[in-house]
Amino acid sequence: MSKAEKTRQFIIESTAEIFNKKGYAGTSLSDITEATGLTKGSIYGNFENKDEVAKEVYLFNAKRLASGLENNLTPEMITREKLITILNYYRNSWDNNFSRGGCPIMNTAIECDDTMPFLKAEVAKSFAGWSNKFAAIIEEGKTKNEILDSVNASDYSYLFIMLIEGGILLSKTTNNQSLLFQALERIEKIIDTELIK
Repeated sequence: MSKAEKTRQFIIESTAEIFNKKGYAGTSLSDITEATGLTKGSIYGNFENKDEVAKEVYLFNAKRLASGLENNLTPEMITREKLITILNYYRNSWDNNFSRGGCPIMNTAIECDDTMPFLKAEVAKSFAGWSNKFAAIIEEGKTKNEILDSVNASDYSYLFIMLIEGGILLSKTTNNQSLLFQALERIEKIIDTELIK
């Protein structure tokens, strides 16, 4: 990694939590320079503008979330174990993720919906990737005769995302993690009563 690449990565990592907590519009150049100890010239020497910083920070935050979700999955797991492992990630990461400002995908989706199309496109890719991951697990389960053949993997993958994100939204807003846990329990019940053979 070159010095310039290291500096870019340092800026991204140093401001990831700030952007996630304050939002992309709410994070000022002063916030960025204060967090990094770099000058305005150094920031713009490594990024074209604040929008580019925001996009790279979002990609970093989304990748960190995706890695957290996948790190505990192993090929040896049966389908139900894989799905429950993803749910358990959210059960076990409440303090860590919420101390960083909550779900970066949801936060960015809400903020950029009508104001930042360049970020909205990235969020849409994140949701599609997340859905594809769930759907791939479900489809693999169908081939292994662990999931009912009639199950529409895409429909269920988006349903799970809606329940998780809704649970996060309510939990974060009310500072009550039990609301997220209720959503996760509902998904587990759906898995056991509607998906598993």
